[in-house]
Amino acid sequence: MFQCVHHIAIIASDYQKSRHFYTEILGLDIIREIWRAQRQSWKCDIAIGTTQIELFSFPTPPTRPTQPEAAGLRHLAFSVDDMQAAVAHLENHAIRCEPVRTDPYTGKLYTFFTDPDGLPLELYQS
Repeated sequence: MFQCVHHIAIIASDYQKSRHFYTEILGLDIIREIWRAQRQSWKCDIAIGTTQIELFSFPTPPTRPTQPEAAGLRHLAFSVDDMQAAVAHLENHAIRCEPVRTDPYTGKLYTFFTDPDGLPLELYQS
């Protein structure tokens, strides 16, 4: 019945800053970008493999109330082939990553960083 994750929706407090982060720094491809005048909102569909991220702007979105240990979606993870290269790329753009750790169950490397709004993101070595 379910085939894959189609998209993840993110609301940005600073649309241009987040658009730059996801497309220029992380290198995701823009599928389409739409100004929704009735809502005073941008919507940018961004592709990563077969999954999409919907990046939204709204005039005054509330801030994220808690860190990742609260109930609900905890974080978004990106698969990478080369952890050191991915971390170096982020750090070259002044994005701080936590120390790289090893998943005790899979033996794979992983680390966390955040987007411009503090959304927790993970790099997971595939």
